[in-house]
Order: sequence, then C-alpha cells, then structure tokens
Amino acid sequence: MFEPSRPGELIETAPPRVTLRNAFAHPYDSAIAAARTCYAPRLIVPEEITDKQRLNIGAATFYSGHHTVYQHAHFEFGLENVSRQFVWSFLHAHPFYNSEQQSQRYVRLDRAQAYFPNSSLFFNDAHRAIYEQAIARAWNTYRELSLLLVNDARAILSDIWHIGPMSHPKRLQKIERAAEKRAIEIARYVLPVAAFTTMVHTVSGIVLHRLWRMSAASDTPSESRAIIGEMVAQVRAIDPQFFERFGTEPLEERPEWNAATLNGAAHSPTDPHHGETFAREFDAKLQGKTSKLLDYSPNAPRVLAEAYRAVVGLTEFQCPDSEATDRLLNPARNPYRLEILDVGVHAPMMRALQHANYTFAKKISHTADSQDQRHRMVPGSRPLLTLADTRDPDYITPALLTQNPRAKELYDRAMQDAWSAKNQLLDEGVSPEIALYLLPNAKSIRLVESGSLLHLLHKWTMRTCFNAQEEIYAASMDEVAQLREVHPQLAKHIGPPCHLRANITTPICTEGSHFCGVKVWLDFPNTPRRI
Repeated sequence: MFEPSRPGELIETAPPRVTLRNAFAHPYDSAIAAARTCYAPRLIVPEEITDKQRLNIGAATFYSGHHTVYQHAHFEFGLENVSRQFVWSFLHAHPFYNSEQQSQRYVRLDRAQAYFPNSSLFFNDAHRAIYEQAIARAWNTYRELSLLLVNDARAILSDIWHIGPMSHPKRLQKIERAAEKRAIEIARYVLPVAAFTTMVHTVSGIVLHRLWRMSAASDTPSESRAIIGEMVAQVRAIDPQFFERFGTEPLEERPEWNAATLNGAAHSPTDPHHGETFAREFDAKLQGKTSKLLDYSPNAPRVLAEAYRAVVGLTEFQCPDSEATDRLLNPARNPYRLEILDVGVHAPMMRALQHANYTFAKKISHTADSQDQRHRMVPGSRPLLTLADTRDPDYITPALLTQNPRAKELYDRAMQDAWSAKNQLLDEGVSPEIALYLLPNAKSIRLVESGSLLHLLHKWTMRTCFNAQEEIYAASMDEVAQLREVHPQLAKHIGPPCHLRANITTPICTEGSHFCGVKVWLDFPNTPRRI
C-alpha cells in the first residue's frame, strides 16, 4: 500500500548517469565502407578502409551533406538521473530515436528523486532551499493524493466489473491493483517535471551528431549539454574518429529566443503577461475541445481512391471512389487493419493513406504530452516553456479528481504552491531554465500537431481504447469526431481495436488480461468512459 507523507523529507539527487550499453565496434570505418560501397562493384567491409579514405571520404561525405553513411552505426545508451523536462523538451522532441522509459503511470515513486541544476552556476543557498522545498511538497502531495484516490478508483472499477463481497479473491486482488495504478496515474500530475526518470535510449550516429550540435536548443540547455556531452564522450572512447574528425560543437545562437522581438512584439522570457495572452488566444480557438481541427486535405477521399487505383492498376470504372476507400479502411476487407504489427508503411495499398493530412491544435498536460509525442510520425510544434511561461497557475485537472472535493482542494493547492515557488525564483533573478523545473506534470501544453491519415489511423486505433491515457483518449475522440464531420466516409471504420474486430474475429478485446471491462465495441463512439 502507499506510504504516508514524510514531513521534512530531503530530496535525493545525483548527476546524470550515462552508460553506453551497446555500440558498433568500428562505427567510423563502417560509415566510410558504406560510402565506398556506393561506387564499388562489390561490398566493402570496414577492415579495408585506409587512412587516406578516412580523411578524404569522411570529409567529402560529412561536409557535403551525404550523412546517411553515418546513420548505419547505432548506439544504445542507458540514462539515469535525468529529468522528465529534459526528455520532453529535448530528447523526445524529434522523431529519430527509440526509447523505453520508466512509466509514472504504473511505477509508484516512493522515493523523492529529482534533478538539481549545478548550484554553483544557478543558486545561492536560499534559492536551493526554495527549489528543494517545492519538490518535497509536491512529493508529499503525490503520496496523499495516491491514498485519497484509491477508494474512488476502486468504487468505479468494482461497479464496472460487478465486484461484490462474494467475488473471487483473485478478482478482488485484480481490482485492488488496478485501483492503486489509477490512483498513482492521477497523483503523478502534481510531481515536478524535474522528477528523475530512467530509460534505454538508442540513436544512430548522425542523430547523435545532430543532438550534440543542437544541445542548447531546448528549455534545458545545461542538462542537455551535460548528458549529450557524456554520450559523445563515450562514443569517442570506443572510436575517437567518429567525432574528432569533424570538430562540430553545440550551436550557441538560438533564433527562437530572438523571435519575441520581431514585428514590434518585444518582450523578455520573464515578461509576466505574454504567456497568459498567448494562452487565452490559443484556448479560445479550441472552442472547448481538447483537440481542434485546423486544416485538412479537402479532397482526401478522392485522392486516396486515386492513389489506391494507382497501386492496384484499376480504372475508376472498375473501382469507384467509394469502393476504393472501403477496400482501404474496412477491416472486414483489408486484413492489414487487423495486423498487430504496424505494417502500414510496408503495405503498398496502405501507403495510399499518406496523401491525406490533418492538422490539429490541442491542449494537454505535460505528462500526457510526454506520451503523445512518442507518436513520432504525428509530429507536433511544441512550446518552449521558457517563452510561454505564465505567472498564474495553468494546468489540466484529471476527471477522477473532480469527483473528490478533498483531493481536488489538495490538488489545486499543489498547483498554486508550484507556481508560487517558480515565480519566487524568477523574481529573485534565477534563470527561467532552472525555475521551470518546478512546474508540475499537470502544466498545460499547447501545440499544433499534423499527420497523414496512415499514421493518425494507427494513433487513433491505439488511443481510442479505454486503456489509453485519459487526455490523449479525449484528444483522439475529438479528432475522430471532427474527421467524421468533414470526411464521414473515412471515419466509419476508425476506432479502438475491439471496434475494428467486432463481427470479424475473436477475441473482441486485444488487451487480454488488461481488458477495461466495458464492451466498447457494442456502441462506439457513444459508450461513456468512466475512469
């Protein structure tokens, strides 16, 4: 069960820890060998590479922009003691990586562990105390909310699963575990984005070069430089040539920070009003939705049909538009829709869905967006929080909290405390880069996101499931509803896996033991989600 709060608790912290778990033995020579193979009558192996080729071919490929040769080598890192703010703002802000990250949804964080910036650079003792006390308060609230919300989650889940005093003990245990997970999933909203995370992170050689070059281009430049710098150092240790032959260094100029002074709209990152003005304007455009359709391919059904006919070599007479789109999207006719593997980009006919695109404005919490951005083929323009900061609390409240007045009161107070501590540091001259680590997971993130129907289809299939994170589910349901308004013929066969499989195959739910307990497929999209 959950532990009670611990008054006066000290926060555990440590420098970021980077471990190179797996790597190519000769990454630089492998790149040069790949380049030579392009112009050779046979396959060139790394052992054949000479010093002259390392010098000439290396410079010719790198400086002329032929960077694919440096993409073959991959490096698998273990990262510990890194902040969730760093991961969200920098490490996962591009599509070319693979990560497996510790989940705050399902891992109870008993120990208060968080990132502390280098105190010699950013803090005096008083500032460090404000920072540390804010994190300790957040963790205490996390524990209290975890306890408060278990009963509410248990009651809802017991009703869904028809649990009573005579239910089998294993069913009771299952509900208890599920209730605890739901409680910590909501309680995590109060944790600061400074909270530590642990992950396995794999990138190609050229991406590591780009990360090093761009390590200052985020809300966490100091942390990013330290972590990426150590990643680079460990690659240099196994193959010095991979970086030392090119001498690239982090860019210092960040034009995003200059944008605020363009067109006479001058303000500084600590201007107390510009963040609120932006937030009000953005929220008004949402018109009460979590995600609002901004733009789309107006002739999408026609274009998809043309693309499908091009793949299979049919005329419009042989395959009218309505027939083509049904063949593409109806899971009863297109077995690719039921594949467990996401094979869309590999299936010739499914690639027709790449030609329809949709753009949404959306507002979700920092913690939800940290999951949402993992849909890398649906990229988003996310804010630099340093430039969109608000003086007033600006946060998302999960639904379960609204049903418990005591929990809601505690939650709102935690939000006020977090913003007060952040504002106090800013008022005393602490860098926004440092102060913003105190923002909670609940912090509102406003972004614009676009994707082709192919990749949105995968996302909507996964995220309209009742097991999906609450906010991403709400955004996906908004998006599918708006697709239904503009292109009803395309939206007919979009929904969670159970909906797609209804009347086709069994089992209806693909989640196995994680079945939500609700027969969503009977009345999607009208079945209400209670938790």
